[in-house]
Amino acid sequence: MDKKEILSKNVALLSEVSEKEAQMQTQGGLQPSIEAISRIIDLLKQIMFPGFFGAAVRDKESRYYHVGVCMEELESKLRQQIRLSFKCFKDQNVCEEESDKIALKFIETIPEIKRVLYTDIEAMSETDPAVTSFSEIIFCYPLIQVMINYRIAHALLVLGVPVLPRIITEMAHSKTGIDIHPGAQIGEYFSIDHGTGVVIGETSIIGNHVTLYQGVTLGAKKFTYNENGHPVNIPRHPILEDNVTVYSNSSILGRITIGHDTVVGGNIWLTESVSPYSKIVQQKAVLDTFIDGAGI
Repeated sequence: MDKKEILSKNVALLSEVSEKEAQMQTQGGLQPSIEAISRIIDLLKQIMFPGFFGAAVRDKESRYYHVGVCMEELESKLRQQIRLSFKCFKDQNVCEEESDKIALKFIETIPEIKRVLYTDIEAMSETDPAVTSFSEIIFCYPLIQVMINYRIAHALLVLGVPVLPRIITEMAHSKTGIDIHPGAQIGEYFSIDHGTGVVIGETSIIGNHVTLYQGVTLGAKKFTYNENGHPVNIPRHPILEDNVTVYSNSSILGRITIGHDTVVGGNIWLTESVSPYSKIVQQKAVLDTFIDGAGI
């Protein structure tokens, strides 16, 4: 079989729709575009942080013009992607008018998203002595990339938009190594130092002024299954009250509550609720003297 025949044969095979593929394939053909969603995030960054992202902003007039141009493009792309998401992944009968209304409702939340993001920036500056300025945090810290995406995604999820929120948070996950489900509820003045390997599950609830370090997991301890053997989506992740700090590589699992003003040290495995003002640390290492390998 020559090259042409091999190519033709496999094109024909791969063009067919398998039984499994047919079960997963959405109706209507068109689906949300990763490229368009990435552009939406880029536009929102330029709108909320003009001058830091996108074109230079020299004065009030240029700022107003730049934000206006970005907003117009954002509205157009956002309503299209919301429409495609409903058509493909939820209610195919959601009309264009309803999708447009949801897009506008989201745009109404942008000022509040911006305000809360600036509390995250402030929290980062207060918890990391290496910070030299707010600008450094915006430009350099993975916290901002992941929280921009998370707070946008959470707002869309609250409005009932399917799949787009997960796409948006996974974009930040792939760039930062920080995995936050859009369903998690995270308060103001939230900071993640370093960040790589942090996991925050869907039903986690985090209060205000909470700080996490790299490798922290807020996960589920176990799953509940229905009569068909499928996992049930019920609250299964931790609640962290205000002013909690969790140091690196600690795992907090299950629907437990970490009381306010608690410090959880590094490398802790925690599956029971903790009272406010607690300090959870490992026991000190046991020191011993080894002679020529004796005792190892």
